[in-house]
Amino acid sequence: MSHEALKMVTIGGGSSYTPELIEGYIKRADQLPIKEIWLVDIPAGETKLNIVGAMAQRMVKAAGLDWEVHLTLDRRAALKDADFVSTQFRVGLMQARVKDERIPGSYGMLGQETNGAGGIFKAFRTVPVILDIVADMKALCPDAWLINFTNPSGMITEAIKTYGQWDKVIGLCNVPVMAMMTEPALIGKTLDQLTYQFAGIDHFHWHRVYDETGREVTMDILDAMARGDAGLPKNIFDVQFFPEQLAQMKLIPCGYHRYYYRQEEMLAHALEEQAAGDTRAQHVMAIEAELFELYKDPHLDYKPKQLAERGGAHYSDAACEAIASVYGDKRTHMVVSTLNRGAVPDLPADHVVEVSAQIGAAGAIPLTFGHFQPAERGWLQLMKNMELVIDEAAVTGDYGLALQAFLMNPLIPGGQHAKDLLDEMLVANKAHLPQFAAKIAALEAAGVHVHDEVAAHIDETL
Repeated sequence: MSHEALKMVTIGGGSSYTPELIEGYIKRADQLPIKEIWLVDIPAGETKLNIVGAMAQRMVKAAGLDWEVHLTLDRRAALKDADFVSTQFRVGLMQARVKDERIPGSYGMLGQETNGAGGIFKAFRTVPVILDIVADMKALCPDAWLINFTNPSGMITEAIKTYGQWDKVIGLCNVPVMAMMTEPALIGKTLDQLTYQFAGIDHFHWHRVYDETGREVTMDILDAMARGDAGLPKNIFDVQFFPEQLAQMKLIPCGYHRYYYRQEEMLAHALEEQAAGDTRAQHVMAIEAELFELYKDPHLDYKPKQLAERGGAHYSDAACEAIASVYGDKRTHMVVSTLNRGAVPDLPADHVVEVSAQIGAAGAIPLTFGHFQPAERGWLQLMKNMELVIDEAAVTGDYGLALQAFLMNPLIPGGQHAKDLLDEMLVANKAHLPQFAAKIAALEAAGVHVHDEVAAHIDETL
């Protein structure tokens, strides 16, 4: 790694999150001697890349910095001699998200970006692409750090470690960041007065909290959350957890646990939204359309407040802090996806977990959490093993493994409906699933297709 003139690369540079990334770099200009920022995208994203890239250049200029901001569709040119690579892309663009929501919904099941059938297919589409990026990095920037916040972040980080054999990777999620931003005020504290312990896997973790005297305040925070704002990401419907369950576990569950602990209510809400033509994908598309209209303004040279309405707000700033912590050996406490190394003894040491860690020049050093109680341990082991099955299926194109993942997932009732849903989603996503090409051809020959009413709605939405 260069210690004088850093080259930063972002794959998915045309994302609406990019202004937050640039803002994060600017805030840390005294910590990061940046020389070049390369924003990379694909031809289908070129228009957005040019819009957001021009805004990034304005932001850098307004900050009085001499950084070079490059826009390119040539990933290999960008990666050459890079020091840090961040990933924030969506394979299949928003059309894929619409399918992930609409098709499961047509079967009476949850359609969601990182949970249920939608989350599985997001991984199927993304894993081969991230492994191609890792292969390019091995050839072009073998000393670079990879900071991943492409969802499903935990599964993608696991694939990078296990199948890409790339150790210099840190996976990020904004959910722990938001928890630590919103919870302290609920009990009249500031973050620097509290100690957080997180453990689990991405979008399926728990945490506990202690105050400056060493007293555990986990239940105090839970009581305050029950009386008011739960501090949830914008994309999660707020259904209260059962207080009796919280009192027993004495942990704060991730907001995404609602999809499992309150599955009935969350599914009903999602299906109601879908019936009304009001899905999360449509909300995001509307927000993105507004953002890119703002980004076109030749006088806009700062991150607009509307960006906070995206469900992934704070991802990019977390990425900048991780980079600054590695570069400067800051040994910052962050919650990241990284190799377990015994921090969560209920899971194998050689797989990826999401856990509190110290971030420095050696990367993420996980902090020990200890054993979970049987209920949480059972959930965690099921979900982690399902992730391992998903990643293997994504790499191998093994249909039997894909079916196993569907049958393991608690949000997909087992039976013929599960298999039918898998088959339809394979056909619907065939342009982005080359590893399943032979099986998809056989399914199409057998008459499997995207049902007309779903296909029509997807086309209408887009």
